[in-house]
Amino acid sequence: MWAPFWGGILLVLVIVQIVVIWSIRRHRDPSLKIDCGQSIDQLMPSLAGLTLGTVLGGNRVVVHENGAFFDVLIERIGAAQRSVHFETFLWKDGVLGRRLAAAFIERARAGVCVRVMLDGQGSKEAGEAVVESMRSAGCEVTFFHSVKLRNIGVLNDRDHRKLAVIDGREAFVGGHCIVDDWLGNAEDGQHFSDVSVQLHGPIVHSIQGAFSENWSGETGQLFLGDDFFPELEPAGDVRMHAVFAKPENSSPTVKILHHTAICLARQRIWIQNPYFIPEPEAIDAFGAAVKRGVDVRVLMPSTSGSDNPMVQHAGHRNFEKLLKLGVRLFEYPHTLLHQKVMTVDGVWSAVGSSNFDDRSFETNDEISLSIADTALTQRLDGIFVKYVARASEIRLDEWTRRGTWHKLKDNAFYMLNELL
Repeated sequence: MWAPFWGGILLVLVIVQIVVIWSIRRHRDPSLKIDCGQSIDQLMPSLAGLTLGTVLGGNRVVVHENGAFFDVLIERIGAAQRSVHFETFLWKDGVLGRRLAAAFIERARAGVCVRVMLDGQGSKEAGEAVVESMRSAGCEVTFFHSVKLRNIGVLNDRDHRKLAVIDGREAFVGGHCIVDDWLGNAEDGQHFSDVSVQLHGPIVHSIQGAFSENWSGETGQLFLGDDFFPELEPAGDVRMHAVFAKPENSSPTVKILHHTAICLARQRIWIQNPYFIPEPEAIDAFGAAVKRGVDVRVLMPSTSGSDNPMVQHAGHRNFEKLLKLGVRLFEYPHTLLHQKVMTVDGVWSAVGSSNFDDRSFETNDEISLSIADTALTQRLDGIFVKYVARASEIRLDEWTRRGTWHKLKDNAFYMLNELL
């Protein structure tokens, strides 16, 4: 007779715990109604301030696409003299993983401080032998939120950042993962497309700070001095700021950046993103942008090109509304387009690790770069043009006639969109 009583008490305690966790983690989303006549590149100090950063001038940015990125990254790791810091979400044992591990091992044996931060879930297939070989050579390898009892409350929080910092003077940020599918040049369904940027100048300190945030959170270690934070001279003329903070009881700064940019656009918004599931407020903001005369286009993989078709189906749920608002949607069927790029008005761009969904905006640890530079924006728009030429544009009349089974999957997977 006591079993139902205690079972009921346990159920109540579980519900109370869920409500407590929700109340602690909840935040108010930003209002997406902004009335400002200035162009987005003129508002860089505002964007930086709203996202808890500072605009830094004097930077140089180089764009790297697809598998060629790793040739540059590994060459620069090999040139490191003092420190190498590396952070990623997805690492699977393979040709690329072992090549990168060999670069870390060689530098560690040469006396360079090598720290590697891997997500405990995304990099669980990195290979025990590979990880142990790095540690044996002197690399410090740490897993973010590994599956342990002490992490039970944060297991859904993942480190989705992809970055590297060399000698505190050079950095890389983008979407590339350490999986063999990222090799090649997106030439077929087994070779993915992606974009990362190589950075020199004062912005490198910000990227080092982002790495420090999670490294110190997992290990308790702090690092300082010229090996990690040297004096940085201007290296170019690009203005930018890094966005990665997740303040308590407020929207994560990556979400504020992307949503504010939608509201500031006056000519065009072009988005390249593998997982596009905007929330209702963002959908309305896209619609308001179209009414202002903004050309809004989104390029993403189709279900046949995606590594996770469930996410594509979740995104499909709101396609009809977006199309009716005037947003142009393009799906690429040939391979996974994994780049996370947003450009506005030909003068501003965001590039980094963040998907356009609330999994990235609300839960994951991400990093995006807010960049005011016309030449760089044109370079990123050129990548959009290259892939959209082989994409299929979704037409409203055809979309509304898609099958019942398709619609059921769209709605079913959308209910899980913050977990996908």
